Parts: sequence; structure tokens; C-alpha cells
Amino acid sequence: VQLQASGGGLVQAGGSLRLSCAVSGRTFSGYSLGWFRQAPGKEREFVATISRSGYSTYYADSVKGRFTISRDNAKNTVYLQMNSLKPEDTAVYYCAASGSYYPRAQADFGSWGQGTLVTVSS
Repeated sequence: VQLQASGGGLVQAGGSLRLSCAVSGRTFSGYSLGWFRQAPGKEREFVATISRSGYSTYYADSVKGRFTISRDNAKNTVYLQMNSLKPEDTAVYYCAASGSYYPRAQADFGSWGQGTLVTVSS
């Protein structure tokens, strides 16, 4: 499966962005999907995941209540709506696909997109 993330950019603190990730190659609905991020000088960290059906979602505490992950199985796309952005949200954001039902760890994800940069200015 191939993933292509887009939608990053520069935004002021308090603003919003929506990231998209187009998935191709195999049956989209057969994958759980996730977003991760890597800030400068830091390790990549988990942000959010969504189940195959879209009914189950899971968030990192740092983004809970501000970010929303969703998927459109008809468009083979997963989204990350980011609101109330903070400078500490600045990172390269990656989308990933997993064959597991409820993946949590990075090791659960076998396919990764190339990343899209989000910069939040103060």
C-alpha cells in the first residue's frame, strides 16, 4: 500500500489545518490508519489512530480535544483536523497504515507516507 500525505503549511498559534493522506494499492477498508509526528531533534511520536470501520479512534493526550482523525472509505483518504494549534505541534506529520485491528505502537504500522511539514508560529 502507498500513502501520500498533504495539507501541511505555516499557521499561527490558535489556527487550524487539515491534513489529508491518500491511500492506494490495496483494499483501503482493510487497514487501520494512523498519524504520527516528528518534531526537530525529537523522536517520532504517536498522534492518533482510527479503526478499519472508522468507529474507533484513539489520541495522544497532547492532542486530545484539539485534533480529530477521520476517514472516507469511498475516497481512500484519511484526515487529521487540527484545531487550536500550538507552537509545540510543529513537526513533520506522517500517515501510516496497519493490518492490525487496533494498532497503537509504531511497530504495528507497516506502511508509511513521506510526511508533510506543519509549522505553528507563536
